[in-house]
Amino acid sequence: MTASSARIWAPLRLREFRLLWTGMTVSLLGDGVFTVALAWQVYELSNAPTALSFVGIAMSVPHIALLLFGGVASDRFERRRVMIAADLLRGLAVGTFGLLSLVGALELWHVMVIAAAFGAGTAFFGPAFDAVVPDLVPGDLLTQANSLDQFVRPAAWRMLGPALGGWLVAVLGPGVAFLIDAGTFAVSVLCLLAMHPVPVASATDREGSVLRQIREGFGYVRSQTWLWGTLVAATFAYLAFLGPTEVLLPFVVKNEMEGSAADLGLIFALGGVGAMASAIVMGNRAVPTRNMTFIYLVWTASTLTVAGYGLARLPWQAMAACFVFNALESAGTIVWITTKQRLVPSHLLGRISSFDWFISIGLLPVSYALTGPVSAALGARPTLIWAGVLGGAITLSFLFLPGLRDIERGPAIRRPAPIRRSLPSIGAVPEIDQG
Repeated sequence: MTASSARIWAPLRLREFRLLWTGMTVSLLGDGVFTVALAWQVYELSNAPTALSFVGIAMSVPHIALLLFGGVASDRFERRRVMIAADLLRGLAVGTFGLLSLVGALELWHVMVIAAAFGAGTAFFGPAFDAVVPDLVPGDLLTQANSLDQFVRPAAWRMLGPALGGWLVAVLGPGVAFLIDAGTFAVSVLCLLAMHPVPVASATDREGSVLRQIREGFGYVRSQTWLWGTLVAATFAYLAFLGPTEVLLPFVVKNEMEGSAADLGLIFALGGVGAMASAIVMGNRAVPTRNMTFIYLVWTASTLTVAGYGLARLPWQAMAACFVFNALESAGTIVWITTKQRLVPSHLLGRISSFDWFISIGLLPVSYALTGPVSAALGARPTLIWAGVLGGAITLSFLFLPGLRDIERGPAIRRPAPIRRSLPSIGAVPEIDQG
């Protein structure tokens, strides 16, 4: 292994990050299983895109509604404990899915209620995870840490997990698949328990009301054009393409391509391969100097490939589109996360991460709700084509927002080194820019 290719793995020399990464890897593997099992289970209960739309709404509404509170909790309490509580809730929810499915008692309303609990847990886990990484990893290794995150997400969640999920659903049924996912959350909790406590960034973060802390985070977002502009762009781009992608791709594979659960799993898996390749490349390179320009151009190109799902006539063509989409999306995400972690003060990062999620996916329930009637009027394939074209156009237009690229003309603001009192010495590690 060359020195360059070894750079992406450098953060794993840190015990605390290694435990976090291991638990995340295992739980994401289960989430990949869950993605296939949930879609197949819902279409077995009600073979209509509107059913999966309702499940998506049920999961996303509590996720969105609680995100800002999750961000406050991530800045106010120890972030590791917030993640433990969130994983316990999600593991219980998925385990309930499995038991009801195995005994043949699962109904669509059960799915919606349990999906809501799952979404609530995710609202607290996501901001805490985003904010804790810079607490565990020095600034010169943030690129590699974020690249490892983006490497394992597609590897486990979009490739190995969906492939395993397709096999489990085909051979053992969705109930067993749900129970296996619940077990992966237990592994994640054990890894988090093995970590040392992560100190809260500042004692003042425990002071004041929750609403005051939310207002403080919102004030920071409003003051940064690069930040609020990107969040608004993501809001409308996701409105255009995310609901159609998640709802209609499984429907097209099953009903119009006459594919199997294994075919759907392989489509997700090829997307994982693309994102993994992108993460390896980005993990061994510095952040582009024109970081915002890079982010917007690759995100525009990735969104346009959503139209490829509508144009595909065979599963392998959808696999190719998924590969390209995820490769480009991952490259932009790595640079975006790194930019955010470097420029946002540590005591605000949990809240800013929650605003990132909240504003970006605020219209996601609307996207799910519109997908059913729009696809009924236009057809599944035309809806996917127009979703990709519209989403790409929206993304590109925000690149020209006045002030959005101003941070490209000044030096990056580096965050202070993470608190390391509880971490063992690991020796020197190579320094590289985050991207």
